[in-house]
Amino acid sequence: MTAIKKIILATAALTLSAGAFAAKPTSIKYIEDVVVENDMIYSHYQVKCSNGSTADISAWDNRKKWCVGKGGQDVCSKKQIKTAKKVCK
Repeated sequence: MTAIKKIILATAALTLSAGAFAAKPTSIKYIEDVVVENDMIYSHYQVKCSNGSTADISAWDNRKKWCVGKGGQDVCSKKQIKTAKKVCK
């Protein structure tokens, strides 16, 4: 094998293994509904990650909008799993 092929294979292996070790959500648990100003309600959930950490996410508009943090509306997506993956990174 030439040196170039070895370098390419080593780089590819490292790239794939780095993705395998990224933390991933293992469970998403409902905690409570919270009423805020103007009678708006959001649902608070707690995400457990594969690295042992926990993080909060919030569901707004009858679970149509999922956001990072308890009550936050800054970093959001339309899918629960996408937001859960984001907080586990």
